[in-house]
Amino acid sequence: MSREALATMRPLVERDHLTERTYEAIRAAVLSGDLPPGTPLSVPELARRLEVSRSPVREAVQRLVHEHLATAVTHSGAVVSRMDGEELRSLYVVREMLEGLAARLATEVTDQAGLDALADILSEHESLFEAEDGGDTGARHIELDTRFHRAIRDLAGNHHLSGILESIVDRSHSAMHTLWGGDEQARIALDEHRRIVAAIRSGDPAAAEEAARDHIVKLGIRLRRTSAP
Repeated sequence: MSREALATMRPLVERDHLTERTYEAIRAAVLSGDLPPGTPLSVPELARRLEVSRSPVREAVQRLVHEHLATAVTHSGAVVSRMDGEELRSLYVVREMLEGLAARLATEVTDQAGLDALADILSEHESLFEAEDGGDTGARHIELDTRFHRAIRDLAGNHHLSGILESIVDRSHSAMHTLWGGDEQARIALDEHRRIVAAIRSGDPAAAEEAARDHIVKLGIRLRRTSAP
């Protein structure tokens, strides 16, 4: 690397890490539902709660707007984005195609270790129905559902595909929290996950793609129904 090229680089400073941590904290609160749709993202208030200056908070909010997780409001800053039924439908049309592709690619390349990893997630999800700890099972269902789909994308090995799908899932976060309020919907999703894994295990890419697409179509329908006013 030339001296001229090196001259364009700047030292890492503590502020860089603080900005990223601030962004991650606010983003996590949005995705978890702690900051639900419509919540104003007040820079002064967030800075006070996180005990940081306003600058990293302002940058974090701008990033969330860019990612469509927040919506800029004229003269009012930004609020956590809402997801209406039509936008959710549009997102899930795209997600259907891409999750199907991920399952196809995963089937073509996965090994026994990959299959075991998917089976472990299914087992963990099954055991959640037997738990009696009284915790927030809705949040755990979302976590395990997210892990399952991410595992398939990881097995597929296409980072472009993974990046697009992560964005779609993030943008539909608010609808996910309305769906996983009880065990019934989680059991339906788990059965559909089992069919996807069975198809991947059989070594049939077309069957895996079909099972994944069918799951996303049905999931989108359930999400729109539970999110309807």
